[in-house]
Amino acid sequence: MLLTAVGALPTGALWQFELKLDGYRAIAFKSRGKVYLRSRNDNDFAAKYKAIAKTLEALPDETVVDGEIVAMDESGRPSFNRLQNWGKSDQPIFFYVFDLLMLKGRDMRAGELEARRQLLIEKVLPLLDEPIRLSPALDGELPDLIEAVKQQKLEGLVAKRKDSVYKSGERSDLWLKMRINSGQEFVIGGYTLGGTTFDALVFGYHEEGSLLYAARTRNGFTPAIRQSLMDRFRGLESDKCPFANLPEKHGGRWGQGLTAAKMKDCVWLKPKLVGQFEFVEWTPDHHLRHSKFVGLREDKKADQVRRETSPV
Repeated sequence: MLLTAVGALPTGALWQFELKLDGYRAIAFKSRGKVYLRSRNDNDFAAKYKAIAKTLEALPDETVVDGEIVAMDESGRPSFNRLQNWGKSDQPIFFYVFDLLMLKGRDMRAGELEARRQLLIEKVLPLLDEPIRLSPALDGELPDLIEAVKQQKLEGLVAKRKDSVYKSGERSDLWLKMRINSGQEFVIGGYTLGGTTFDALVFGYHEEGSLLYAARTRNGFTPAIRQSLMDRFRGLESDKCPFANLPEKHGGRWGQGLTAAKMKDCVWLKPKLVGQFEFVEWTPDHHLRHSKFVGLREDKKADQVRRETSPV
């Protein structure tokens, strides 16, 4: 079940709030004694995150749970950059579980969220040790939760109707997400030339069937990351600009406008790769200020990337 991005979350007793965790969404299940851990794109995570898969062996047979794989930084905050580079250091990694889809062969999706989570807490989580954790429901009023997320520099909040059924693969107004600190996924559509790799990435988002240019950035890259990205770009080069709103007439106040003259320095790519980016704000001309590359997203499909509006 997918989350719908909104600029403001609802309030009231019908809603449950959770942290929006900056990680990889994953479904875990055990069938006929074998454990599976799959991404939204049906990639196999079990081989990569062996400690999580090993702990999931304690799941009851024919049981399915939904959650998020998350890496932590030194301060204990979720870090997508750490998750991208997991295995290169000793940073901790966890699987935060938030829903129960099937229990011992019984399909739970038609039940209410509150009842599914209660069964998850009582029947499943006692069987599982670290690094499996519950994604807890948050206590407090929504304005206080928003302020706490801002202060802790976390990504955002999720709101779910306590009586919601689980609609596999669907996006509705029953599960909502709101970014509080700015950042989101964008589609990489090209790069500008520079040095032995590239100077800046060119990226955007889908709207009404078209890919729209949002910004380009030189920030967030080490030499190793630049080379790794160039390796991923091989075979994706294209003679056609993928952005429907280019070229632009003017460079713009913040210099992010991409004119026909500036486009001569671009190498275009088929819009297949999705990256996570941080930024300060959207400008009035629909560009990003002070953007920074965080990492590639292996769990998101490029054609599903939309602009997500942060609250003012």
